[in-house]
Amino acid sequence: MSASRIRIGRQFLDARTSAGRQSARGFAASAPRGVREPPPPPPPRDAHDGTTHFGFETVAEALKEQRVRGVFSSVASSYDSMNDFMSLGIHRLWKDHFVRNLNPGRNPLTSPLADQKGWNILDIAGGTGDIAFRMLDHASHINNDAHTNVTVADINPDMLAEGKKRSLQTPYARSPRLRFVEANAEKLDMIPDGSIDLYTVAFGIRNFTHKDVALKEAYRVLKPGGVFACLEFSKVENPLFNAVYQQWSFNAIPYIGQMVAGDKASYQYLVESIARFPSQEEFSGMIRDAGFLIPGKGYENLTDGIAAIHKGVKPA
Repeated sequence: MSASRIRIGRQFLDARTSAGRQSARGFAASAPRGVREPPPPPPPRDAHDGTTHFGFETVAEALKEQRVRGVFSSVASSYDSMNDFMSLGIHRLWKDHFVRNLNPGRNPLTSPLADQKGWNILDIAGGTGDIAFRMLDHASHINNDAHTNVTVADINPDMLAEGKKRSLQTPYARSPRLRFVEANAEKLDMIPDGSIDLYTVAFGIRNFTHKDVALKEAYRVLKPGGVFACLEFSKVENPLFNAVYQQWSFNAIPYIGQMVAGDKASYQYLVESIARFPSQEEFSGMIRDAGFLIPGKGYENLTDGIAAIHKGVKPA
């Protein structure tokens, strides 16, 4: 990541402390004239009425998958830049922390034998390979494990094509340790029951039409003792910092998307999809409802809740 992006992110985060004596109400009152306040998300609809949300828009369930596919086809080549804008440039640090915390390459829960030949990792919605490459690097260089493998599954062929292209710059391009498959997280027919040690999804699950169905599929494919791990944008807990972040999200990001990628609409959808995603507590409850055991409170906030890591363990 460039020094300028790191600097921008740090300057933005400093707003939390420098303005700590203000209330969220006071901040809103002093917002510049003409700055548009982000609209509140609409109330959730009946889960059984055949419709779902696409950002703040209500659409037929059958249409959402098609429209999400269109968004990510549009941003595939600029995906890292998109996440830089969405996370103030620090998504790379979050991903590094996510992988270190999972420590791929040894798994005392599912692989107690000393001669175990590495992990089977399934990275969902991971088309560009960003998480997969980190997993393989960690297993190889930190745990001296040359056997752990990652299957990258994504519903979007353009994202997968981008990942395959990027893999050519890694040692894994033609290795059996890395493969890319086009698949829907809600129907992983090609993955056998109880075959996966670690299921990861980073910045993807908020775009799924039926998150509960995807969680049940994750439960099915994991081995007993296997881990579900999700890194996703979430709810900022500090009211003042949240006011700053919402202004950035709704008033800046779509226009940056227009200038950088010529695509305001896709970036507008992405910020709305974050607003529509359940809170940390609600999403932990969904993971529990899918059958997982929840360690501790079930999540770790990153940068005051701009993002969060969620975990669940399939009972052994």
